[in-house]
Amino acid sequence: MTNKIHRLLITPGEPAGIGPDITLKIAQQNFNAEIFAIADPELLAERAQLLSLDIQLNIIDKLTNDLQLHQAGQLNVLPIKLTTPSVPGKLDNRNSQYVLDCLSLSVHYCLNNQASAMVTGPVHKGIINEAGIPFTGHTEFLAELSHSKPVMMLATETLRVALATTHLPLNQVSQTITTDSLIYIISTLNEFLSKRCGISQPNILVCGLNPHAGEDGHLGMEEIEVIEPAIEHCQRIGMKIMGPAPADTAFTTTSLKQTDAVLAMYHDQGLPVLKHTGFGKAVNITLGLPFIRTSVDHGTALDLAGTGKANITSMLAAIHMATTLRSN
Repeated sequence: MTNKIHRLLITPGEPAGIGPDITLKIAQQNFNAEIFAIADPELLAERAQLLSLDIQLNIIDKLTNDLQLHQAGQLNVLPIKLTTPSVPGKLDNRNSQYVLDCLSLSVHYCLNNQASAMVTGPVHKGIINEAGIPFTGHTEFLAELSHSKPVMMLATETLRVALATTHLPLNQVSQTITTDSLIYIISTLNEFLSKRCGISQPNILVCGLNPHAGEDGHLGMEEIEVIEPAIEHCQRIGMKIMGPAPADTAFTTTSLKQTDAVLAMYHDQGLPVLKHTGFGKAVNITLGLPFIRTSVDHGTALDLAGTGKANITSMLAAIHMATTLRSN
């Protein structure tokens, strides 16, 4: 593969949601990349007709080494058949395996260096679990397929927030966070910022777990016993790490001016702030994988599927992020 053109694989996600809609809509634009959608061509054709989109679907059986820039009005498709026809807005657990098969094929091509990155549309965790398939999210599923340890991060143009834990009940967060796990997460985040984002010496702010970052142990001991030792270890080996900081002040304008990324201890500690400042324009990035993976920051929006009202801003941002992250 040449370094001049990136090959991106798009998995639209839940077929009853807006994933197919936004995949077709972005195909109307030109990109400095080659783009393939991994999906059922009949699903895309039916949705394009419903949305009155004139998109030429090019069915490709397998990837080759020849790369061509994406042309507006066309979409290359690596076909995977739905189990049963999909109706916009109506979930059907019979198509859950289809969703996972699309992801699995994308990972296969990325691991074999036949694609530069994968860009994922929204999935519906509940319907996949309803099909009897244990599934907690993209991050964990991709990590299992690639035998890696993921770190979840969302980013806007002005803010990056990584997570020490991902999709866990709140009562499991404290027991999941360890000094060793935090050292790995901080190191992975630092490496991503330096190698992929070109920041020579990143500044990372680590949040505490408890209110007021434990207030010297009066509101919890996790900061003293778990978080501070991880920060001190990373500082000793040359990283610029600050914290543990109270989460209620970590995201102030003054604090963020000197911060390249914030590490939150759990999902709803950091992401509400990020989505408040950039919902619809944020990108979900999975660190720690042997390939680049970006995703939209929103859900399946079943009520908008097939209506033409789905916003493509986050998908565009995810594609742009995938093509601009450094490949070294």
